[in-house]
Amino acid sequence: MDRMRLDKWLWAARFFKTRSLATHEVDAGRVLVGGQPVKPAREIAVDDLIEVRRAGSPPVRVRVRALSLVRGPAPKAALLYEETPDSVAAREQAAEMRRLAPEPARDFEEGRPTKRDRRQMDRWRGR
Repeated sequence: MDRMRLDKWLWAARFFKTRSLATHEVDAGRVLVGGQPVKPAREIAVDDLIEVRRAGSPPVRVRVRALSLVRGPAPKAALLYEETPDSVAAREQAAEMRRLAPEPARDFEEGRPTKRDRRQMDRWRGR
């Protein structure tokens, strides 16, 4: 086997939980092969460069190392691809930025206003 469908490979490599999810993401343009948007039936081969974009995280760029028609355990699925060094660096930088980001809940020192507090605010505003 020297070529296979993109959506099947994404499912076998565990990028998506189901093949229909993989198909949907490829159709939405969130998966690129060689920097170009493609269709789910696009055939890929070893050494193709695939970019998977997900919301809230940097794109994952991988080079296809092997093809598999079956979805196996995660350690075996990880052998199907090799993440590029720039993708690893971007992912680590994003993780560091999330770690250093301030906690959003710390902006609230006393929590939400109570019913009594709201009535006082209404009186101050002249309502």
